[in-house]
Amino acid sequence: MTTKNSELNHNVEMFKKYKNLLNELTKKNVKLKYRNSWLGILWSFLQPLLNMVVLAVVFGGIFGKKSDQIVCYPVYLFTGRLLFSFFTSSTKQAMTSFRRNQAIIKKVYVPKYMYPLSSILSNFVTFAISLLCLICVWIFFKVTGWSGGSGLEITWYALLCWVPMVLLLIFSTGVGLILSVISVYFRDVEYIWDVVCQLLFYMVPILYHLSTIDTKWIRIVIKVNPLYSMIELFRHCVLYGQIMSPQLFLYAAATSIGVLLIGIWFFNKKSDDIIFHL
Repeated sequence: MTTKNSELNHNVEMFKKYKNLLNELTKKNVKLKYRNSWLGILWSFLQPLLNMVVLAVVFGGIFGKKSDQIVCYPVYLFTGRLLFSFFTSSTKQAMTSFRRNQAIIKKVYVPKYMYPLSSILSNFVTFAISLLCLICVWIFFKVTGWSGGSGLEITWYALLCWVPMVLLLIFSTGVGLILSVISVYFRDVEYIWDVVCQLLFYMVPILYHLSTIDTKWIRIVIKVNPLYSMIELFRHCVLYGQIMSPQLFLYAAATSIGVLLIGIWFFNKKSDDIIFHL
């Protein structure tokens, strides 16, 4: 027990020592993402908006009218797409973080988890900025009443939207830590993860509502996916104006923390050998 406590204290002290570096790496990743683009960080505002417009035009007539539980399809689509994009972009960047920083890793000692963690946090920053776009979209459809926007209601529960956001951050960190290590040993995992993310996009109710699925086992598979619970919790707050489902919250919290702990354990087990495979 004493050994574990001393190891934990050492890790905490190391994190405090290098937290400024983590901030700098996060800032650097945000700047590099939009380097040489005219609009710069405004793309974190425009990109999800343009994606929503395209998807709403293409799929609005197919899925937008099939369920009475979808209050306003463009906002429904936007909320799901926003959270899912953060998960995919953060895990993909965490997965390639060691390869992108291998020159520094080989020369300077820095706790290795700083690289995938800074990639995830930089994506969380752009994700937070994208919420401004969500607010504008919500107001636009509420005022105009288009696509059922008149049915949108704002309540105090919207202030709890940070809860599913934090759970998603925790979950993405766990997945990102695992992928960052695996990709050092097996580069093919980058291509496999692209396919998995495509599959997840259609297996999470982003374009459609769960009530449109009639097959029981498919509904179960969708509900088991932790992303479903986090996206639904977010929608409860900002779209439905309801209190979060206790069952979904407990499941999302348990899976997020569980995946994070697995990610930390796996990362600590393999991280010392990473430098030999870069």
